[in-house]
Amino acid sequence: MSRSFLVIGAGISGLCTAWFLKQRGHSVTLLETRDQAGGNIRTLHQDGYLIERGPNSTLNSRPALATLFESLGISPLEANKSSKKRYVLRDGSLHPLPMGPGDFIRTPLFSGAGKWRLLAEPFIGRAKEEESVARFVERRLGQEFLNWAINPFVSGVYAGDPEQLSARAATAKVYALEKEYGSLMRGALAKILFHRHKGGAGPAGSMISFDAGMQVMTDTLGDRLGDALCTGVSVDILEQTADGWCARAGEQQWSAEEVVLALPAKACAQLLEPLLPALPELFDAIPYPAVASVSLGFRKSQVAHPLDGFGFLIPRITGVETLGVLFPSSVFPNRAPEGHCLLTAFIGGTLNPELADLGDDEVTRRVLRDIRPLLGIEGEPAVISVNRWREAIPQYTLGHLERLASIDGLLKSLPGLHTRANWREGISVADCVQNAFDFAQRQGV
Repeated sequence: MSRSFLVIGAGISGLCTAWFLKQRGHSVTLLETRDQAGGNIRTLHQDGYLIERGPNSTLNSRPALATLFESLGISPLEANKSSKKRYVLRDGSLHPLPMGPGDFIRTPLFSGAGKWRLLAEPFIGRAKEEESVARFVERRLGQEFLNWAINPFVSGVYAGDPEQLSARAATAKVYALEKEYGSLMRGALAKILFHRHKGGAGPAGSMISFDAGMQVMTDTLGDRLGDALCTGVSVDILEQTADGWCARAGEQQWSAEEVVLALPAKACAQLLEPLLPALPELFDAIPYPAVASVSLGFRKSQVAHPLDGFGFLIPRITGVETLGVLFPSSVFPNRAPEGHCLLTAFIGGTLNPELADLGDDEVTRRVLRDIRPLLGIEGEPAVISVNRWREAIPQYTLGHLERLASIDGLLKSLPGLHTRANWREGISVADCVQNAFDFAQRQGV
C-alpha cells in the first residue's frame, strides 16, 4: 500500500532514500536547508580543472549503485587501472603498498621482523571484548602493520584516530573475518577460494566517478525528483500528529504518514530533543572532526613524481601534518588541462583538528611544505582551492554500535520515524546508496 513520506536532508542519503521510495510508488517530499541538494558532494570547475570539494569517488562495491545509475540513466567512469597503486610515506620516501606476496616480501615498508610477525596471525585467538582498531591490529598483525598500513588508512578514510575507533564498527568487514574464521589470513584465503565471483578477499569493484564529477549523481537525482524536492527549507519543529508527522519551517509546514531524518547526528539531536530528551546525549557522542582539503593545479613539468597511482597516505608516526594526497588527474580523465596535473591534499582530522581552522594561505603553505620534497614539486601552483568541513566524517568510536542500538530503541516510541545517514552503517557514498535502497525495499507498497 502506497504511503506518504517526508525526508529531511538532501545529501546523498536523503536524495537516494527519496528516489528509491518514489520508485516504489510512495508519495515523497524531500526538504533541504541549503539552496542546493547534494550535501558535501560538490564539484568545482575552475580554469580547466575539475575539483571535487567533497568525495572524489566511491567504490563500486554495492549492488544498489547499479540500480541507481540504471534508474537515472547515467553511466559512471571507472578509474584508470594504474590508479590501483597506493603509496605510503616512510623514511622520507613514498613506497607503494604491496599488491601481492612477492611485493610484500620486497617492500621496505615493513622490516624483516615485522613481516615474520604476520606469520603468527593465524594462531592468535579471537577478541574477548570490544577493541579499538589500533588494539585489534596490533594484537593480530603487530605494531609495524599498525604504524605503516592501518594508521594511514584510518587517517585517509576517517581522518580519525585508530586508538579511538571501534574495530567492530569502523572496520566491520575485517573484524568479521576474525569472528567467522578466527583469523584474518584464513578468512581472506577462504574468500579467495570459495567466493571468487564476489571479487575475492579484497574489496570488489573499481573506484568510480563521472566525466563531469561526482555532482552529476546528486544533480541528476535532484532534477529527477522535480517538485518533490524543496530547497531553502530549514525545518525547526518536528511534531507527531494523529495522521503521522508534521515538519514546520517558520510559517510553512509539511505533513506525511512517515518521516525520515537524513541528517548529521547533531541536527537529528536538535529536532528530536523536544520529543525524546534522552536522545541528544547519544547523538552528541558521535564526533565529527574538522578537515580541510587543498586542491593544487600544476604543470606536469613542475612535478618530478610520475603520479602513477591513486595517491599517497602519511602515517601519523612520521610527524608530518598533512594526512594524505590524492592524484585525481591520474585516476580519471578531464581533471586537469592538457599538460597539467591536479593534486588534492587533506589536513586536520581527529588528531590535529586545529589545522583545519587556519587561514587558507597558511593551510596551503603547510601542505606545500609537506609535499614539495615528497613529489619533487618546483614553482608555485597555477590553481589553489581550499575547502573546509567543520564537521567532516562521523567517527565510529568505541561503543558506537551500542549507541546506535540505544538510539533505535528510543525511536521505537516514535512510530513512523526513521533515520538514514552516514553516522550509521557505513560512511562511504556507496554505503549511503545501499542503505537508502534497502530501507525503501522494506517499505511495502
